[in-house]
Amino acid sequence: MLIRAIDRFFRHDAAGGILLMLSAVAALIVANSMLRGTYESALGSYLALTLNGEGIEKPLLLWINDGLMAIFFFLIGLELKREMLEGKLKNPADVVLPGMAAVGGMIVPAVIYVMINWGNAATMDGWAIPAATDIAFALGILALVGKGVPSSLKVFLLTLAILDDLGAIIIIALFYTAELKIDYLYLALFPLAGLVWLNFKGAHRVAPAILLGAIMWAFVLKSGVHATLAGVITAFLIPLKDKWGKSPLHALEHALEPYVLYIIVPVFAFANAGVVLAGLSFADLLAPLPLGIALGLIVGKQLGVFGITFAMVKLGLARMPSGANWLHIYGIACLAGIGFTMSLFIGSLSFSSPELMNDVRLGVLAGSIVSGVLGFVVLKIASKVDEPEELAAPAVNT
Repeated sequence: MLIRAIDRFFRHDAAGGILLMLSAVAALIVANSMLRGTYESALGSYLALTLNGEGIEKPLLLWINDGLMAIFFFLIGLELKREMLEGKLKNPADVVLPGMAAVGGMIVPAVIYVMINWGNAATMDGWAIPAATDIAFALGILALVGKGVPSSLKVFLLTLAILDDLGAIIIIALFYTAELKIDYLYLALFPLAGLVWLNFKGAHRVAPAILLGAIMWAFVLKSGVHATLAGVITAFLIPLKDKWGKSPLHALEHALEPYVLYIIVPVFAFANAGVVLAGLSFADLLAPLPLGIALGLIVGKQLGVFGITFAMVKLGLARMPSGANWLHIYGIACLAGIGFTMSLFIGSLSFSSPELMNDVRLGVLAGSIVSGVLGFVVLKIASKVDEPEELAAPAVNT
């Protein structure tokens, strides 16, 4: 009976989002209990992989953020490649509306953050934190809304979130690179060449590609470029089809997804969501850093996603998702404000100070919770009402 219930839970679309929420709650409880010292000590404990004194030595928290998250980005890369070659991103016409909504949903939150933190050099590096959307969390809440939501909305949100992740990857590559050690980047070219060759020949076995990707990850990490990018590059060099017509990419994505959704992302959340609440007051949420993040996620995402979508449909540049009304679109814009995993990750790249990171966690949690609750309520209401005639989307001649 219990095994059957657990199986049903993990088969539900919302399972990943629920585990993410539970991990965040667990982190909050532990960080504000007598276990706080043990929690912080464990995350700060060093783990080293060295040979003759040369290698990698980092705190456990950075192994999670640099190592496990490279696997997370590897899965994102696999999804991106599949969608671009044969999925929702293959037809440019289908990408225009969610693509532009994703761009608006990244630019406006960043602008709001910068406006609130203008002149504060200590916090300006966090401008990209509210630009991100958490796919698992957002899709999980959408699944909890139930069957009243048109299937086209899930496609719209998924495409928007995938493109949002692509934007986050580009931001990390361009703006969150430490001091470059060019020799290690040269060394990374050797496993990269091996990956290109395996992809070109349509290799069926993925183990050699994974090994080469791990070697490239180590070199990229030592170079100063953020190592999660090695995960994305490796993913794009996994063959979609091998020489026998089978798909190593599909098989690897299918095999890896449950481990990422149900282990890696919850572990990341547990390690990064531990806001220390002792001594905090409501006034602390109004400090520029957490306020910029929270308003960026809540207000910026709504303005960017809904505003761009409304403008494009009204101008006849794109079609409304099938069966959706404007309340549905507004609800999706709210869900896009759930930054969580990606926002916390970018926050960890932006700041090393424990005090500033606590403010980051406070802003991300506040913005994501409000966005999630608001999105759920709006979508529930939208599923029960008809669209007002004056807001009906214009027909597009084809």
